[in-house]
Amino acid sequence: MKKIVLFSLISLCFSTIFAQQKPNIVFILADDLGYSELGCYGQQLIKTPNLDKLSKEGMRFTQFYSNTLCAATRCSFVTGLDGAHAQVRDNFELGGFADEEEKGQYPLAENTVTIARELRKVGYKTALTGKWGLGGPGSTGIPNKQGFDFFYGYLDQKQAHNYYPSHLWRNEKAEWLQEYFSPHQRFTNDTTANPYDKYKGKIYAPDTITSEAMKFITANKKDPFFLYLAYTLPHLALQVPDAELKQYEGMFDEKPYNGDKGYLPHPKPVSAYAAMISLLDKYVGKIISCLEENGIRDNTLIIFCSDNGATVPGTGGAATGFFKSNGDLRGYKGSLYEGGIREPFIANWKSVIKPGTTNNRVCSIWDMFASFSEIAGVKKASPTNGISLLPVFKGNKTKEHDYLYWEVHSYDNGAQAVRWKNWKAIRKNLNSGTGTHIELYDLAADSAEKNDLSSQYPEIVLKMKKLMDKREPAVLKEWNFQQALK
Repeated sequence: MKKIVLFSLISLCFSTIFAQQKPNIVFILADDLGYSELGCYGQQLIKTPNLDKLSKEGMRFTQFYSNTLCAATRCSFVTGLDGAHAQVRDNFELGGFADEEEKGQYPLAENTVTIARELRKVGYKTALTGKWGLGGPGSTGIPNKQGFDFFYGYLDQKQAHNYYPSHLWRNEKAEWLQEYFSPHQRFTNDTTANPYDKYKGKIYAPDTITSEAMKFITANKKDPFFLYLAYTLPHLALQVPDAELKQYEGMFDEKPYNGDKGYLPHPKPVSAYAAMISLLDKYVGKIISCLEENGIRDNTLIIFCSDNGATVPGTGGAATGFFKSNGDLRGYKGSLYEGGIREPFIANWKSVIKPGTTNNRVCSIWDMFASFSEIAGVKKASPTNGISLLPVFKGNKTKEHDYLYWEVHSYDNGAQAVRWKNWKAIRKNLNSGTGTHIELYDLAADSAEKNDLSSQYPEIVLKMKKLMDKREPAVLKEWNFQQALK
């Protein structure tokens, strides 16, 4: 009898060890968070204690790049393809804001190779909670058709402009929460006691999104899992529970925002913007606590980054100028200057990453596909434009990118950018056919991109032009939209 019990205990131990061999992956993506909006990246006014601690106990990167808009970054993340090859390179909107007009953004094609599909092949449970933006209801692009076992959140980025949405999607079904109201209104003369209450609801979406993420972690703690947690904070509109405003009470000299520059009005726009980032930080703390409570923190890689630079100051009441949200970097969301694409990036993996490390390696959102594939043990990972950061997390060296490439169609009248070594080139006005001038910057000496050196280094400009001209035609301009939506 004792031998049987002993054998059972040994088997249980081996089963537990085997189950823990593959690390869990939690990828947290902020929305429109600027390079310098966290304390660990130099912010002095906004409180982010959990992310600062995550950075202190992990690895903080200083030259990590996303794309310049929401959908483009999300496509590069899940496919591992850069702006020269990705299906989606811009926010191509379908439908409208109202519930009956919800069609989402341009959808991923059927059977697209995604990181969720790759990880599921090697036994990972996969989930996305938060904002998707790569295919609306009924399209080929919805998460459950692109490798995710579980989805809860916003399909349509336009719906995500409201933190009190009428509904969120649970897999392929809408889950109705409250009455719809437009996230784009101006303040009207209102003599009621609480005139801003009409811009609020009862159910705050990030609360439920966080709750679903924690439920997924707890339910799958015995299996390797991949959780993609795509928060909408601090994207506009300015909406945050009143309780979160108290920590900033009386700190700023501010006036009400009336909605004249888009999105919803708010009586305390500066405090609201800071509180939204602090609330994001609080949610990250809850996720970390959930991992600890389930005994899996040490075997979990936690990544935190943003999808693009901070909102242009003043837009929707955003106080990004006041907070110096992108530091000294030039440009904001939508721009291919550093302020639009260089993002905070924190990697924390207690059993692997040396704490307190700062890393200056040039890397990108499309590196995540290769990184997660190697970490999970995918033997024949699909080729991408990325390079695995697993050796970097372990403190080792690995090959560098030959260059990084970006493009955007809806800003700067169509633009391209290339980074090669410390050189950065930008070409704008491509939509009008007048984009002949290529700006050139030495980021090692001029990260703020103030001094155009193109006239001094014509040979480097020519090299950059050749790299720009190598890009593949934008797939989103070639697809049959109606076919993709079937």
